[in-house]
Amino acid sequence: MAYIGKQPVVGNFQVCDAISVVNGQAAYTMQVGSTNVEPENANHMLVSLNGVLQKPGSSFTISGATITFASNLATGDVIDFIILLGNVLDIGTPSDSTVSLAKLTATGTKDATTFLRGDNTFSTLPASGITMADQWRITANLNTNSDPISSNLERIDTTSQGTLGTGMTESSGIFSFPSTGIYLVRFNFVGESSSDSFAGYIYATNDNSTYYELNEVFVRNNSGFNESASMETLIDVTNTSNVKVKFVSGGMAGNNNTIMYGSTNKNSTYFTFIRLGDT
Repeated sequence: MAYIGKQPVVGNFQVCDAISVVNGQAAYTMQVGSTNVEPENANHMLVSLNGVLQKPGSSFTISGATITFASNLATGDVIDFIILLGNVLDIGTPSDSTVSLAKLTATGTKDATTFLRGDNTFSTLPASGITMADQWRITANLNTNSDPISSNLERIDTTSQGTLGTGMTESSGIFSFPSTGIYLVRFNFVGESSSDSFAGYIYATNDNSTYYELNEVFVRNNSGFNESASMETLIDVTNTSNVKVKFVSGGMAGNNNTIMYGSTNKNSTYFTFIRLGDT
C-alpha cells in the first residue's frame, strides 16, 4: 500500500527511552535505542505523565520525533512512559505456526486426502499409476464370422483372476470405457480354420457411430491344427459416450469355416483393457 508522508511501522509496539523532565520545557525528543522515532500520529500513542494517561491532541501533540505537552513541565514531573503503537490497523506478518486451518477461507473440503492449491481451493491429488485393468473372454467356441463378437461374453472370474477399478461395460458386443484416458486394448485369440485362414480385428469409434479398423491379424491354418495370435492398440478416450471399441472375427474371403475357441474356465479368446493415464 502507498502512503502520503511517512509509512507507518507495521504492528510494531515500541517503548521509548526514558525522558528526563526539564523545568519549564514542554517539547521533548522521542527515541528508541537512542534513535529518533516518528509515530504515525498522536492517536497511535500511549503517554503517561505523573501516572495519568494523556489525551492525544489536547494533552500533547507530535511533530516528527518531537512530543509537545500542552503546558511546560516542571521539576518533579515524571514522564512515566511513551508507547508507540505502530500501525494498529495491520497485524503485520504472523509468526510461524500461528495461523490455523480454521482461519483459512479456502473453498472445498479440507481433510487428510486433500491439499491446498495455489488458487486457494482444496483438491485431491490426481491418481498415480494404473487405476483400471479389466479382461473379458468368450465362454464358448465361436464358429462364424462375427461383427462384432457379441455372444457368450463374460468378465474373467476364475480363481486367482481379478480386475482393478471400475471396469468396462458391454452391450451387444460394444465396449464402453469407464472414464477418459489413454487405454491399452489387446485382443488375444486361439482358433482354427478348415479351409484357409482366420482373422481378428479391433475397431473403434469416436462418434458412437462410424467405426474404424485399428488392427488386424490373419492366421494361416491347416485343418486339425490350432493357432494363436494377438494384437493391441492404444485408444485415446476423450469422451466416454462417443469413444467405444468392438472386436471382430472372420475367415479369409469371408468364409465361415473358422473357429475361435472359448472357455468359461480359462482365457482362450479374450480382451484386455488397461488405463495407462490421463488423456
